[in-house]
Amino acid sequence: MKKILSEQISSLTIPEKLELISDVWDSIIIDDTQVPLTDSQKQELDRRLESYQKIENKGSFWEEVKERIIKKNV
Repeated sequence: MKKILSEQISSLTIPEKLELISDVWDSIIIDDTQVPLTDSQKQELDRRLESYQKIENKGSFWEEVKERIIKKNV
């Protein structure tokens, strides 16, 4: 069965392969409880979330950035 599947995938166009990848990924994230995290992965995610939450400057809206660019180039 693996060889048949591989042959079928090989015959797909790039857009079809990308769609297949998307479909497979979507099927994985539907049931994310099936993909357990290790303790170190959980700790790293917690560390990154804490770091993100400490950031005071969360960025700017596109319209503000665009206005600054336009003013700078005038």
